[in-house]
Amino acid sequence: MKPAAFDYLRPSSRREACERLHEAGDDARLIAGGQSLMAVLNMRLAQPKWLIDIAGIEDLHYIERRDDHLAVGAGVTQAELLEYLGLAEAVPLLAQAMPWIGHWQTRNRGTVCGSIAHADPSAELPLCLATLGGEVVLENRRGKSRRVLARDFFQGVLTTDRRQDELITEVRFPLARPDAEYRFQEVAMRHGDFAIVALAGVVDSDRVVLGVGGVADRPVCRELARHEDPGEALNTLAWSLGAEDDAHATAAYRRQLIRELGRQLIAGGPGDEEIAHARQG
Repeated sequence: MKPAAFDYLRPSSRREACERLHEAGDDARLIAGGQSLMAVLNMRLAQPKWLIDIAGIEDLHYIERRDDHLAVGAGVTQAELLEYLGLAEAVPLLAQAMPWIGHWQTRNRGTVCGSIAHADPSAELPLCLATLGGEVVLENRRGKSRRVLARDFFQGVLTTDRRQDELITEVRFPLARPDAEYRFQEVAMRHGDFAIVALAGVVDSDRVVLGVGGVADRPVCRELARHEDPGEALNTLAWSLGAEDDAHATAAYRRQLIRELGRQLIAGGPGDEEIAHARQG
């Protein structure tokens, strides 16, 4: 299919983009890389009258390591973040998760903030941001900014806390702590497909922060005690997420993946290569 007719705008500043959003109201959609939005438009699941392209706004294109976080501007592609020198040391969870995002062709166009804004429950970047306790920074047409914790920003399937006249200017991933380990595991039908289940974890001496994607309507994070048998806690978590049968997996299979991958993540294995070959069975 082809998208319905729309008018195309290419603002040169953040303020102009927010003004256009305010003027058009619900009839406008933002686009940067378009790797998620264009599929939605082609299927006519959304039919905006205005498409506002922010890819040309120069001051949205940056990756900055600051005191306690890595700031990624709204113009940065997923490929650029993956190639950022020092990513594995600064935010090791991202370094593990990024290769799972689509394929290199889509990562070359898709933006980091675009994935956050799209809020697909199966997407890796929202899961990582929520698990790490990261933030989304938004700016409105008056130039005022606000910061929202990722766990509050995601409000359901493709639903966020972004207001109509707001633009995501950057997302902030907390820097790695020296006393913690960061682990990511995913099972998909094929590498690069949507996650059937994805798990992200921050493991320190006495606790585990476990994030689960691909099951509920948004990333879900829970804190578990490190030195207790995780079986009961993982089983409770698996049942609490309301998994449903779909064309990719049964609810029972998703619950079992949460239990098994959760145990492996907490224990520190298996390695990425072994997980990459995991398939639904």
